[in-house]
Amino acid sequence: MNEPFRDPELPLARRIADLRGRLTLEEKVGLLHQYQQPVERLGLGPFRTGTEALHGLAWLGPATVFPQAIGLASTWDPDLVRRVGEATSDEVLAFHHKDPAGAGLNVWAPVVNPLRDPRWGRNEEGYSEDPWLTGVMATAYASGLRGSDPTVLKTAPTLKHFLGYNNETDRCVTSSDLPPRVLREYELPAYRSALTSGAAVAVMPSYNLVNGRPAHLSPLIGEVLRAWAPDDLLVVSDAYAPANLTGLQAYYDDLPEAYAHAIKAGLDSFTQDDDRTGATLGHIHAALERGLLAEADVDLAVRHALSIRFRLGEFDPTTPYDDITEAVVNCPEHQELAREAARRSIVLLRNDGILPLTSVRRIAVIGQLGDTLMEDWYSGTLPYAVTARAGLAERCETVFCEAVDRITLSVDGGHIVADLDGGPLGIGAEPGLFDLFDWGGGCYALRAVATGRHLSVGDDGVLVNDQPGPNGWEVRQTFRTEERPRGTLALRHISTGRYVALDGEVLRLVDDADAAAWFTVERVVSGAEAAAALAATADVAVVVVGDHPLVNGRETEDRLDLALPAAQQAVVEAVRAVNPRTVMVISSGYPVTWDGDDPPAVLWSSHGGQEYGHALAEVLFGDADPEGRLTQTWYGSACELPDLLDYDIIAADATYQYFRGTPLYPFGHGLSYTTFDYTDLAVSVRGGRLTASATVTNTGGRAGVEVVQIYTRQRSSRVKQALRRLRGFVKVRLAPGESTRVDWDLDVRELAFWDVTRGRFVVEDASHKIMIGGSARDIRLCASFHVDGERIPPRDAFAGPIAAVDHDEYDSVAFVDAARVSGDAVRSTAEGAWIVFRSVDLGKGAASCSVSATSAEGGVITLRLDDPLYGPVVGDLPVPRAGRHDLTEVRAGLAEQGGVHDLYVVFENMGITVAALSFDETS
Repeated sequence: MNEPFRDPELPLARRIADLRGRLTLEEKVGLLHQYQQPVERLGLGPFRTGTEALHGLAWLGPATVFPQAIGLASTWDPDLVRRVGEATSDEVLAFHHKDPAGAGLNVWAPVVNPLRDPRWGRNEEGYSEDPWLTGVMATAYASGLRGSDPTVLKTAPTLKHFLGYNNETDRCVTSSDLPPRVLREYELPAYRSALTSGAAVAVMPSYNLVNGRPAHLSPLIGEVLRAWAPDDLLVVSDAYAPANLTGLQAYYDDLPEAYAHAIKAGLDSFTQDDDRTGATLGHIHAALERGLLAEADVDLAVRHALSIRFRLGEFDPTTPYDDITEAVVNCPEHQELAREAARRSIVLLRNDGILPLTSVRRIAVIGQLGDTLMEDWYSGTLPYAVTARAGLAERCETVFCEAVDRITLSVDGGHIVADLDGGPLGIGAEPGLFDLFDWGGGCYALRAVATGRHLSVGDDGVLVNDQPGPNGWEVRQTFRTEERPRGTLALRHISTGRYVALDGEVLRLVDDADAAAWFTVERVVSGAEAAAALAATADVAVVVVGDHPLVNGRETEDRLDLALPAAQQAVVEAVRAVNPRTVMVISSGYPVTWDGDDPPAVLWSSHGGQEYGHALAEVLFGDADPEGRLTQTWYGSACELPDLLDYDIIAADATYQYFRGTPLYPFGHGLSYTTFDYTDLAVSVRGGRLTASATVTNTGGRAGVEVVQIYTRQRSSRVKQALRRLRGFVKVRLAPGESTRVDWDLDVRELAFWDVTRGRFVVEDASHKIMIGGSARDIRLCASFHVDGERIPPRDAFAGPIAAVDHDEYDSVAFVDAARVSGDAVRSTAEGAWIVFRSVDLGKGAASCSVSATSAEGGVITLRLDDPLYGPVVGDLPVPRAGRHDLTEVRAGLAEQGGVHDLYVVFENMGITVAALSFDETS
């Protein structure tokens, strides 16, 4: 065939245009679904978006499993992260060559949502609470996924999830309030690097709303993301999100209208109804027939969709990646890379000198995570598992205790017993034994000792014992307890909220709490006591604690707190009481907290993949220096966090940038087995560049690794500035006594912040401080420097409409959509709510003001100067009753006070929406 679109020598744009021009409208519409329709007459095959590859290929069978994304980031090594992405793309290609329909080349990774709040159920999927560091790691991983060929993509990486997405609770109906500075300085920067570099070529919007508008309809897709991308950007919906536009979100009345607006906003591919494309394509056709959508809109989306396929080499005779075969899947090189990534991700949080381990003959490995490895929702299937116990057993004599309580359950009719074939639980004369796993927050799982299988609930609501552990999209293996009379307990099934009742000879779920069975629980073996007894016989006790990635926090479920499960903490305390050489190893996808004294040594890693046990042993025994550093703040308590839905990190003093308290462990923290000294800081600002250098010396007796971190702080400003902001880092490896000079360079334009008075980034004329050290709180050297920049003038009241969202501070307002398509506004959530515009120049005085506003119940807006309660009133504006988006221009004369003032807009009633204000000057 000699069609121009198949000629790789032609420019890409011409090839795309040629193919698109050969398609009928119906054929073009068929390309706008996740399962793109084939066009046999042109030899155009089927194409599917969406292969999961967050930290290795997922969902398609055994493949190399690397540490979770948060663990990869804790290496602070972009090159390593890139190599992991490269290995993952190798395995995606291998599966694709074997089964093109089952393994598509559009991969849905990496996740670039900044980890603002560690209670987010998907915390382990992201990289860091810092947007710049997130961008560095996302770019590295996406670069590995896309491959090194300059023109042909190996796979097509997709950034998730745009935008302001850090909560699972009610995620499809909650709106993330993003003031302009938070949007521009915190949320958007995480996406920029991977897009501008061309490492990522696609984006997935998030389930939530942003400032009242569904993220899938965000005008920022076109205004910002596509402006950053050097080539066509594919935008794919999240699964089943399009239907939310008329369903849970009720933003439009019907799907043809909703889908038309989604395509116009920038959505190119609908992930809806799995492989059943008919309904989605029918709605798009209906939108065309009703004039809601033009063929030109479809053409643009089709261009984006086809661009990815062309760049993947689908229409080329050959690609650089055609020779990749199944031999790469879990190959020795990838196993070694998994081991390296796990080893270099481990963070040493605390060490009183017992690490690295020496003179050890016998280790007690203890804990319910001590001899198991966890798969999370987006991990691959482990091809093998080197647990902590297995890894340490290769080094010395090892004894093991799972350290969980062993119990019996009984009811009035007898004892609960397991079916040996994994069937329904029954009633027996002799007690059955069950191991009780505490996953925190009152969430328990039970395993039948007789079968080694976990209790679960079948589709018929009957309790069975047939599962290896908590698993699946709907986790059906976890329960809570509720107190009942005479010391008995009721069991409540977590995923359904129903109660366990006795139904004849079986246990079945019921809705009525009063019908729940009353269980008598007898502890036969204390996990803590058994652990202590074993620990007393060993030279060292290694207690492995942490979370289950599918329990108490995962997609669809946020965490209520950060506390280490009580039973696991009791085990640590019991072990430490009998063995002073106790190491607590935390394996979790998020920061944790605990009560009481710290163990002598504490390490953390994410769930580390198939080579975790080998990596842990290498760090514990000192074969390798612990290289990991935290990419999130570890708070002393969840009480130090703002509300989970408070996305305004500036106002809430959130993340390491603004947090004023003392963290349990700060951002960037991580210890080495040696010590480092910092000297001779030199700083200069010249030619628009900020340069710094310092000498770092290994002052200990071992070779070691230090992550030299560079932070800055603007010391004077018109606005509230971050206390510290990461600007760069350098990872150095030094022999004992060795020194190196660390150099760093920054364009001073990177010191800009978003000026709400003029809607652009601004570098102020201001003094700054540079801070260099081993973490955000371990600052060894600092120096002041000055940047010549702008002075932000008072806001000119008469220069044009002032957007309400461009205020400087606020109280009791929500950010909402001014209109369905574009524009933001603010809405009062309480009587007396206010926004303030600092330093407004009213000249000789304002004669009148007009406000674009609406309110379902009507109300009054009061304009005050300099104070929201006691400042002089310069005008009152009544707001008539109108619909949500029916903004009305309301005008009123003002007391003609001139000069520069802080202007407060006070909402005397709740539910008033204001989009903009305009002032007329006194003549």
